[in-house]
Amino acid sequence: MRNLVVLLTLTSLVTACADLTPTQQRALTGTGIGAAGGAVIGAIAGNAGLGAVIGAGAGLAGGLVVDQVKKNEAAAYQRGYASGRQSSN
Repeated sequence: MRNLVVLLTLTSLVTACADLTPTQQRALTGTGIGAAGGAVIGAIAGNAGLGAVIGAGAGLAGGLVVDQVKKNEAAAYQRGYASGRQSSN
């Protein structure tokens, strides 16, 4: 029974995130990973809650930085592709 509850919970979480934009997905992923890492470090240091909050903030910032890098990569690719198409004509 417990396995079924865990499976249904994970399925609903994945389904709920299916219609997020790439920016939202990266921000959410960064926040989740940061919160988990912060909670572990905070637990070792003696305050898991504070560690999770700090980690979530840092993870959110990291996720948004990764998003900006990906957007810049895509824009540079498109510029290069367009330039190559113009010079071949």
